[in-house]
This record gives sequence, C-alpha cells and structure tokens, in this order.
Amino acid sequence: MKFNYRLRRLCGAYYGHQASTEVLTGAMNAQWSGSNLLYDSTGNLLISSVSNRIQVLDLKSQTVRTLPVEARASIRAMAISPDLNNTLLMVVDVTNHGMLINFRRGVVLHRFGFKKKVRDIQFSPDGQYIAISQGKHVQVWVTPNHLRKEFAPLVLHRTYTGLADDVTCLVWSSDSSVLAAGSRDTTVRIWTLHTTRDYEPVTLSGHSSAIVGVFFTYATPVGDASANSRIDKCYSVSQDGTLVTWTLQAEDGPNAATTTIAIQDEEEEENEMEGFGDEAADFFSGGISPVKTNRNISSRPFLIGPDDESNQAKKLVHTKWSAEKRHYFDHGGAQVSAVSFCERGQILGVGFTSGIFGLYEMPSVANIHSLSVGATQLIKSCVLNQTGEWLALGCPGSQQLLVWEWRSETYVLKQRGHAYGMRCMAYSPDGVVICTGGEDGKVKLWNSTSGFCYVTLEKTHTAPITAVAFANASVVLSASLDGTVRAHDLYRYRTFKTFTSPTPVQFLSLAVDPSGEIVVAGSADPCHIYVWNMQTAKVLDVFTGHTGPVCAMSFPSNGGGTLITGSWDGTVKVWDLYQQKTTVTESLTHNSDVVCLAFRPDGKEICTGTIRGLLSFWDVETCKLNYEIDGRRDIKGGRKLNDAMAVENNAAARYFTSVCYTADGSCIIAGGNSKYVCIYQVEQQILLKKFQVTFNRSLDGIIEEFNPKVYGDWGPTNVGSDDEDGPGYELNLPGAKRGDDGSRKSRVEVLTRQVAISSTGREWSVVSGEGLHVYSLDDDLIFDPISLTEEITPAAVEVKVNAREFGIALRMALHLNEFSLVEEVLEMTPFGSIPHVVLSVGVEHLERLMQFIGKIFSNTPHVEFYLQWILELLQTHGMQMEKRRGLYMRAFRALFQVVSTRHEEMKNLCDDNRFALAVLEDHANRVFKGNESEELNTAAP
Repeated sequence: MKFNYRLRRLCGAYYGHQASTEVLTGAMNAQWSGSNLLYDSTGNLLISSVSNRIQVLDLKSQTVRTLPVEARASIRAMAISPDLNNTLLMVVDVTNHGMLINFRRGVVLHRFGFKKKVRDIQFSPDGQYIAISQGKHVQVWVTPNHLRKEFAPLVLHRTYTGLADDVTCLVWSSDSSVLAAGSRDTTVRIWTLHTTRDYEPVTLSGHSSAIVGVFFTYATPVGDASANSRIDKCYSVSQDGTLVTWTLQAEDGPNAATTTIAIQDEEEEENEMEGFGDEAADFFSGGISPVKTNRNISSRPFLIGPDDESNQAKKLVHTKWSAEKRHYFDHGGAQVSAVSFCERGQILGVGFTSGIFGLYEMPSVANIHSLSVGATQLIKSCVLNQTGEWLALGCPGSQQLLVWEWRSETYVLKQRGHAYGMRCMAYSPDGVVICTGGEDGKVKLWNSTSGFCYVTLEKTHTAPITAVAFANASVVLSASLDGTVRAHDLYRYRTFKTFTSPTPVQFLSLAVDPSGEIVVAGSADPCHIYVWNMQTAKVLDVFTGHTGPVCAMSFPSNGGGTLITGSWDGTVKVWDLYQQKTTVTESLTHNSDVVCLAFRPDGKEICTGTIRGLLSFWDVETCKLNYEIDGRRDIKGGRKLNDAMAVENNAAARYFTSVCYTADGSCIIAGGNSKYVCIYQVEQQILLKKFQVTFNRSLDGIIEEFNPKVYGDWGPTNVGSDDEDGPGYELNLPGAKRGDDGSRKSRVEVLTRQVAISSTGREWSVVSGEGLHVYSLDDDLIFDPISLTEEITPAAVEVKVNAREFGIALRMALHLNEFSLVEEVLEMTPFGSIPHVVLSVGVEHLERLMQFIGKIFSNTPHVEFYLQWILELLQTHGMQMEKRRGLYMRAFRALFQVVSTRHEEMKNLCDDNRFALAVLEDHANRVFKGNESEELNTAAP
C-alpha cells in the first residue's frame, strides 16, 4: 500500500469558519465569520477561504481544489496580485499573521506578523504596492519579489494616519497614485501614495455608522488608454444603508489648478531645482519612488505637462470634495454587511444582514435586481467580476457560496454545507459518490472527482443523522435520532422507504448486508437491534442482549449472514441472521466501552476500538484475540484552552471513534477525538503514518505547549474570540452589572468523527468539524518515460511516423503540444491502425487528445476518419472517463458541440444532395421517356 496521500480537497464547506460555540441561545451570525472573496484575472476562478485553508473553485469546469497551504488560524482577509498570471496571494488570519503565497504553485514564499488587527488588504493596480489596514492606521508595503529569497521581503513604504478608529476598507485609484480608506469612525480619508506638493489628505465626513465600502469613479473609462482618465466621484457606503456620492470640484481663487500653462525654456534650471526639492521631500517623509522622474520636466503639482496626464494624484491638488447626493437602502431595518463595485459596468452590489442582496446601476442608483438567499443568512462578502456579470456571495452562517448571473437570473454556482456540521459519511461501491449526513438532518451527495455537492435530499429527517450506508449503487440509507431509517433512490432523488421501530427509539448505528435485502439498526434506549426487510419495510426481528447503546455494527463484505455489533457495555456480539432462532453465537468482552468496529474485507478478522485507546483484532472463526495495539500515545496531542497542564500530563480521554480497513486488509485507518488520523500495519502492529487533520489554532485542541502567562486568577485570559467584535466576546470584570448578558462562548474543538476508504484504495476521507477532508494519491505526477528524454523534437516525430510507429509518434507530439504536429500524426495514421494507437495512449494524454481532435474535427473534410477516432476513444477509455468524469467534462462538451455542429451541417448537405439527386433522376427519367417516344414515332410507318 502506498502512503504518499495528500489532501486533495476539503468538501462540505466552501466559505467561512465557525468562530465559537455559544452556551446560551444567541445570534447565529455572531458564531460564524469569513473573509472576502476573490476573482482571478480571467474571472473563471473564484478564491474562497474555509477555516484556515484556501479553496479555488473553477466556475467553468465545475471543480474545486484546496491549496496545499494552511494559515496559523482562521483567515480574515485575502488579496491577489493584479498581474496576468495572478502570481501572488496575500493572506492574513485572525491572529494577524500573514502569508505570501505563490498562487499558481501553491507554495508559501514568506510569513509575516502584524502588531494590530488587519481587516483589509489591497494590491495596487500596478502590483508594486500592498496596502494593509492595521488598526486605525494604513501601511503601504513594497510588493516582494517572488523570484528570489529575501531575509526581510516586506519593505515599508509609508504609514498613513488620521483616522480615529479601525480601518474597515481600502481602495486604490486606477493608476495606483491615490489611496482611500473607510473607518469605523464613520469617515473616509484620502491620501496620495507619494508626497504631492500642495496636497493635504482629505477627510470625508457624512455618515452616522461604520463605513463598509469606498469606491472611485473616473471621468473617462479606465480601459480607454487614449483618453485622460481622472478621479471624478467617490462612493461611500455605511452599515446603516447610506450611500453618499462625493464629487471632486476645483477650488475657486488664485490658487486654483491650471490645466494648461506654457513651460518656458528659461525655467528649465528652476524646474530642475524643484525636482530636487520634491525628491528631498519624498526622502524625509518616507516616500519611495519606484521610478526616477525626468528632472527636465517640471514636477510642480499645479502644472499639468505631458507626464502629468496619467497622474491622478496631481489632479487632486487645489480641489475639494462635496456631497452631491445621498441614497438610503431600506430593507426592513437590515444593515449593509458587504458591498462591491464594478467600474466597467457601473454596477454596485450590496449585501445585507437579512440575506437580501441587490444590484444597482450607478450613478442613478436604479435597482436592477434583488433576491434573498435566506431569511437568516448574513452575507459576509460579495464581489463582482471584472465584467459585472457574475456576483459571488458568501454566507458564513451556513457555509454557503453562491455565484449569481443577474442577466439570465441563474446560478452559476450554488454550494452549501451542512448546517451545524457534518456527522457521518459513506462511499458508494464504485467510489465515485460520497454520501454525507449532518446535524441538520439532511443527506447530501458529493462527486468525489469534482468535490461539488450535486444533490441535497431536503426534509429527510427531523433530527441529526447518525449513520449512512449504501445498499447498492442506486440506494442509500440513513439513520437518525428521530427514530427512523430511510431509504433514498439515487435515480429519482426521493425517499421510497421508511423503516420504523415498534416503540420510539433513537438510532445510533446502521448496516446493510451485501445483498442489499436486510437492513439493521442499533438504538440507544432501549439497547436493541432492529432488523427489516428492504422490500417490505417490515420488522423481521428484534435482537436483545446489549445493556448499553449499540454504537457500531457491520456485515462482512463476502456475505454469510454474520453480523457484529458493538456497545457501550464493553462487549462485541456476533449474530447469525440465517438461523431459525437467532441467538448470540459469541460475545467478545472488553475492559472498557466499545465505540467502533470494522470487518476486514475478506471477513475473517474484525477490529474493535475502546475508550481506552486500544485497538483489538479478533479472529472471526475462533473468536480469539490475535493482536492488540495501544494507540493512546499515537493519538494523544493538543490541549484544550481550559486545560491548565501540558499534553503529557493531561489525563483526558483520547481514543479512536472510527476505524476502517484498507482495500487489501493489511492496514487499518483510525481516527477519533483528536487532531490525528493514524495508519497501522496490523500484523507488525506498528504505526506507519500519522496525518494531522488541521493546524488551525483557532480551534481547541491544536496547541500542545502550555503557556502559564495566559492564565489569570479566573482561568485563561484569552477566552474571547479573536475574530470579531460581536456581542458576548468582551471580557467583563467579575460582579459587573452591565454589559454581560450571561452568554458564554468557547472555541470549537477539533474532532475526527468518521473515516472511510474508497473501494479503489487510492482515496480515503475523514469527517471533522471543518468538513470532509479527502486524501488521495497524487495523480498529477504520472510517470511517463517519453517525457524524460531530450530527443523529443518535430524531426523525431517524423522519423517515428516514417517508421510506422504511430503510437509513439502521437505521444511525442502530444508532449510537444503543437497543433500542426498532432494533426499531421493523426492524418498519417492508417484507418485500420486507429484502435491500436488509441490503446497505446495513456490516461494522462486523454483530455489533451480529445481537445485536439475536437479542434481538428470542426474544419476537416475527413468526417468519418475522425468519427472513428472519437468512437475508439470512448470504447477503449470509457470506463476511465466515467470514473473521472469531472476531469474530462470540458473535453466532452467540446466534442459534443463539434459533433453536433458537423451533424447539422452534414444533415443539411445530405438533404440538399438528396433533393438534387431526386431532381436529376426525375429529369433523366423524363429525358429518357421523351427519347423513347421519339424513337417509337420515328419507327412507326
């Protein structure tokens, strides 16, 4: 078995993180939070943060991947560089620790630490600077060079002050010369990046609540390079729904800005001295100019020469801002929680705390569209793409992520996790589908290849789901605390059977026999085992014998009618369902409560786990103990916030709550109430590898070091959430009569609730408080001997074609990735050799070959020839494409579109030819009949 598993994706959550858990009932939105959303330069990739990880969602191929990096804590703010490749990604967590990431490679370049709370990050449009809000100050740093390593990569350009409270939002001008910031003190302040003579920072005051967003508009379109774009207006939006439009006007008087003043030749020396003066002012004020200015051109701010036409900072001199008009967003008293502005389309997107979002056309503020994503959903983040067509919304309360196309009024993407967390999961027999059950009583189906949820079975249960199991590829069952077991049809996506007990019980475990005819579930009180028939949904039998809740059960995969059940009474019982009178054949006694068990794939061995951290391996035929593994030291790690001791001295129970065998049965994967998942070799009884599910320090049970400095007379001093300033997070003095509503919040504890492995053995998943972690073998690095040689050239491809080695020639051409070369090889391949060539193509080249064939087939006259290529590809590699349908979906769609187009063209052509032939045939028959009649007339006397 291979062990180079890596986290492939995090399913079940696409936005936000759970900040805390509340003892008393309070506002759900105060318990959840999230960062901002980002689009890449193409607009096809959406970047979202989930806990301390970064999700990248491809909106075209409908796939998701998780970057192989982790922040120290839950992420609060992100920013991506504006270059064409979006090379750099800046991330800051709730503990004010930042990371600079190479976005394309998924590698952490540098790590930083900031002293004050960071709420927003913005790259300048030219990519040379990064603006970061730190408390009530704004710091601008020079963007590090990602091509070389530096000891101190972040160089401070300048710190901007003048605000009385924390900065909430930042915005740059289009030429990166002006910076504006909104604050919680209800004001907006505007600075210039470099020192500009005769310009003083401006404070715009006209709101009565905290600023949510600030945006610039320009007199001419930003994308029009031939026009002179300058800042014309500024929009500011506050939490109370007030939108203020600020207009930039020239001051009246002798010091007004002059747009055209001739520069005389005799002023060159004076201008040169003024250039030296400006550079000296920049040096002593902390300004750093990345480009040296031409000293032969005047740098006076009141002179607009050729070089000043693109400098928007110069045009702010001797101007003033005035409030042109106000607009109030009124949605039933809901506050504005997120805003976004598209300069190209002049569209403003606004999200409210009531779950309503609206699109408005600027500057008229005309409502284009309004929609609600949920009555209790707080929209934490909204962002418009560059064209203004797609609006992305993030709701942390339900971990919901939406992408709405307002023109067609359709969802481009709609993904939502389980409310209150995920509890159980199961793989389908083919390993393509993952079924999960949550605390919200819903069943969700996920595509293991794309990572997206494609079906949510609503109103399935009225209580949390405790177990799910597949009866076959088209039927999945779920057990719940509401006392029912339900069977769901995966073709019509509805519940077709409901299994109930004679008396109301709460089901904790579920199992289905290999034939799919017998359904078994275990309850808590009374501690019985219920057996149903799948076809009739009638109770066949009720097993008694356990004195504690039946928490685990399993059937062997090879059949035989043997059922094993584990209970908190410390016993594992073996039942034979096919006996006339069902009784306990064997009872395996343990020294502590049994919490998990699993059958080996061959059905000859079972593994049980207890609350003491012991894994016991029993022989099924003899019921003797073969091996025993003590995993307490392996799973031990991480201390809770209230544990005033080190991990080594902590006697808290750390044990395995879920186990599963690998496909070959030689190893076992175990996870429990810890941050670790362990893989053991059974016969050697050794630990092979240990995976840490998360490194998020915002969760409880991650940090192992004990720091006595954070403990006071009444316990830990950092019990408040380090993410938001909502109600209930303030630390109050004992005996205080005000400011304390009695609610208490604590951190979320990291737990591993269930582990399961796919039938292919190349993927396994674990359910935790953050979602579904999918670990798989790395499929990107596929060994291909041809790619290791330096002799792959077009000449070598021609040599292989002349030698009639078409399979090798095609693979070499695909490595060179040249369209003309691939087309030449395909054209030179004989019709009868197509099946053999297709058989030699590996899975790593399938998608690329399908893309090339689709491109060639759109214009080629050899229709039958390339249809044979497509047919052989589907017949030879169809099963592989079906298992990884998400990877080939784009190529499938391209081929389908091309084939459909050519079919219509050929159909019309054939119809025309058929009609033409019919006309010609009819004309020929008429001519023939006319000739015959003439001959008869001539032959007649």
